[in-house]
Amino acid sequence: MLENPERTAEELIRWLVDYFENNGPKCKAVIGISGGKDSSVCAALCVKALGKERVLGVLMPNGVQSDIEDARSLVRFLDIPFMEININDGFLGMKKDIEASCSLSHDARINLPPRLRMATLYAVAQSIEGGGRVINTCNRSEDYVGYSTKFGDSAGDVSPLMLLLVEEVKQIGRVLGLPSHLVEKTPSDGLSGCSDEDKLGFTYATLDHYIQTGECADLTTKERIDRLHRMNLHKLLPMPHFDPKKREK
Repeated sequence: MLENPERTAEELIRWLVDYFENNGPKCKAVIGISGGKDSSVCAALCVKALGKERVLGVLMPNGVQSDIEDARSLVRFLDIPFMEININDGFLGMKKDIEASCSLSHDARINLPPRLRMATLYAVAQSIEGGGRVINTCNRSEDYVGYSTKFGDSAGDVSPLMLLLVEEVKQIGRVLGLPSHLVEKTPSDGLSGCSDEDKLGFTYATLDHYIQTGECADLTTKERIDRLHRMNLHKLLPMPHFDPKKREK
């Protein structure tokens, strides 16, 4: 875990200041707000770095979202401008059109909303005055086992939390003074109706410890983590590409 979360938070804020000075000195940070710890911490960091007027929260329920009030409470707490865009019509329309040609798989149905949300974020970022940069909200623990949607929530322009474990994100959230019900909220994908840990089959504490130390007391859990990591590396690595210059040698 972070030895000095206060210092790390300060360094993160300075890093975001530098990023925006070099990659959009007048644009806004555009963040999808789910009401969970990751989007809450990212939004709070951006407010510290840019000021609340340059942070735009985008709430994107798919029909009825049971915890939408958590997302609303976050934008109220930070006092940032926000939009609430329900993606359900787009989801149902795309689902209908795809199923007119082929049966949509279970995984495709689960991953379609995050991809629509990311498309929405980029549409907003390209449409607002001054433009915007989309903030990726994934953390190191989720990335390690592929617990994100490729070209969905795994996308973005800049990623403040990419190298922070779940517990480290919580540490930063506490330093920033975020409400405990957001920082300590049981993480879920908001898609399947299950908690992250239920779906993964192990706790984030176990995963964080394994990533940091390589140690896992339960062999079955270790094998599951390793398998998920191998299966999902394609989400983290650059897209494979053909290099004609290498072929000529």
